[in-house]
Amino acid sequence: MSRHDTSFGPSALLTPANALTLARLLATPLMVALVITTGPSSWLLVGLWFVCSSSDFFDGVIARRHGTTRSGAFLDPLADKCVVLGVLASLAAIGEVGWLPVLLIAAREVSMSFFRSYAGRRGVSVPARRTAKFKTLLQDMVIGLAFLPPVGLHHANIVRWALWVVVAVTLWTGLEYLRDSRKLLAGAQAPTHDGVSHHAA
Repeated sequence: MSRHDTSFGPSALLTPANALTLARLLATPLMVALVITTGPSSWLLVGLWFVCSSSDFFDGVIARRHGTTRSGAFLDPLADKCVVLGVLASLAAIGEVGWLPVLLIAAREVSMSFFRSYAGRRGVSVPARRTAKFKTLLQDMVIGLAFLPPVGLHHANIVRWALWVVVAVTLWTGLEYLRDSRKLLAGAQAPTHDGVSHHAA
């Protein structure tokens, strides 16, 4: 099969990458239910979390191979946030971590989603920094630690302190995103020499 036969346009919805992303999104209720009923830690949760978090890497690889889409650009970060926030909230519900760090992470993620939508309506797309990708990796690692029986069952304080490190990195990346967005939005609205504003593509 040629590359042309397996590629998708920017407006495509039914793509392999989107299917993997939707599977990750639909797995969130299952992960939450398992944490609450069998948590905080088990090898089953470790295995499921590894599959769930690693699928984020693979759907990116598939998307680059077959063509990125606008729907994928929307669904992928949405799935990431739903999975991470859902699992962190379930860990807080059973007392494994505190609610304050979870709420701070949630506030950052939700506010950035609204701001991204605001910028997008003005024709501005802000690329993700490497620190944002590092933030996602740290979030996945802390959840993995909480699920790991030798750590989660016997060294809960390690998980709690590690989560605060994640909070600091998460809030820092949010400030970076806001700073970059403000610069791009200002550039998009800057008047040209003929007095007409120009917008970023």
